[in-house]
Amino acid sequence: MSRPPLPPFTKETAAQKVRMAEDAWNSRDPERVALGYTEDSRWRNRSEFLQGRAEIVAFLRRKWQKELNYRLIKDLWAFHNNRIAVRFQYEWHDAKGQWHRSYGNEQWEFDEQGLMRRREASINDVEIAEQDRRFHWAAPGPRPADVPGLGESPF
Repeated sequence: MSRPPLPPFTKETAAQKVRMAEDAWNSRDPERVALGYTEDSRWRNRSEFLQGRAEIVAFLRRKWQKELNYRLIKDLWAFHNNRIAVRFQYEWHDAKGQWHRSYGNEQWEFDEQGLMRRREASINDVEIAEQDRRFHWAAPGPRPADVPGLGESPF
């Protein structure tokens, strides 16, 4: 299975890959998201280590049961050959209604078919008041074209 754009990446194809990943994650569909990864993909997400699509799907199901009304923006940070670095922010609330903004960085490594074989994510959460939310588009679904990325954000 091929998942264009394929490495080696250019600035344009790396940015396209990042936006495709953002759109998939904003769908909150674990099976859809998992198709972007190799069958034996290895992850580090915070302090959790995963391997393979089945573990990725189980992880994402747990994640989105806890992180309600999740909305994510990813921005390209750097790229080289088959690797991409991303910074991101997402907002969500817990079952008690407390909103959070999560800040993070990811390093991605792709195989020749454009599937991610390695993902390492470092993430920190900050409680926010509902009036301090920045991401308000209808969810689940992709970020609308008129909602800017993180490029001008101080954080």
